[in-house]
Amino acid sequence: MKDGKFITLAVESSCDETSVAIMADGREILSNIISSQIDIHKQYGGVVPEIASRHHLENINHVTNQALSEAGCSFSDVDMIGVTKGPGLVGALLIGVAAAKSYAAALNLPLVGVHHILGHISANFIEHKDLEPPFTALVISGGHTYIAEMESYTSCRILGSTRDDAAGEAYDKVARVLGLGYPGGPLIDKIAKEGNPEAVHFKRVFLEKDSFDFSFSGIKTGVLNYVNTEKQAGREINVADVAASFQQAVLDVTVAKAVGAAELLKKDRLVLAGGVAANSKLRQMLSDECKKKGIKVYYPSPVLCTDNAAMIGCAAYYSYKAGNRDGLDMDAYADLPL
Repeated sequence: MKDGKFITLAVESSCDETSVAIMADGREILSNIISSQIDIHKQYGGVVPEIASRHHLENINHVTNQALSEAGCSFSDVDMIGVTKGPGLVGALLIGVAAAKSYAAALNLPLVGVHHILGHISANFIEHKDLEPPFTALVISGGHTYIAEMESYTSCRILGSTRDDAAGEAYDKVARVLGLGYPGGPLIDKIAKEGNPEAVHFKRVFLEKDSFDFSFSGIKTGVLNYVNTEKQAGREINVADVAASFQQAVLDVTVAKAVGAAELLKKDRLVLAGGVAANSKLRQMLSDECKKKGIKVYYPSPVLCTDNAAMIGCAAYYSYKAGNRDGLDMDAYADLPL
């Protein structure tokens, strides 16, 4: 305890960010240190798992000490350890899990493993103090795209998920085709503002009637085919127009399905989460459509959209309050059902 508040030390290492946060009573950030590896992986056009794992190993203790120092805490103030246990890159996850288990064992503290996606949703609890379940959630990130009904702080029901590429993956691959670099999401979002979203028509894939699943592989292929066709014909490609048209096609489907799910569930609150939740066009389109339907939209600030330990600490706190604990035999999982 510190100043009468329950203190959680949380660890996140599911991909290419080493993050440790100190949280008070689950929703107050005392520190949230994020050591990003983006510059390291840019030269490869994406995350290299083995390199990511090695950097987590090098960074984890330093980041932990930095988080404690910034929060004005010591290990003796900590009441619980929270950590991402999956899904993610298993080698990267193992570093965070091993560190968290070591802290819990050495300090004789409870250990709570967290599902990464629940962490992303929980970022909104930090940002919006009035928010509580139930509500509809759209989780859209580099590796995951879900529509879910958040039934409580610790459980949700999946209504739809991606059948192939997640939205973030499609952004990364299209950015690579257009020569924009990595990571693709923010680069496409930025250049699309200079383009015409109606310049090129890319197919909107809605799948079966009433389905809330997503498929973005086809639109990625559509962009690739368009670019190749234009190059073979010797025509100049307007990158901004292609980026804007691609983004419009992805977001037309995403927004329609998310709002449709909220209407079906008769929920007047829709929560946006995940790395792609920082996309300015998505926020604008979702807000505009929800306003028409009388639905209130919640989304975190950009720093809480990316992978970070504060969201994991929040999710771990509510899991702990619900009576969940993990033993020192807890494992890391590359694939973990939600």
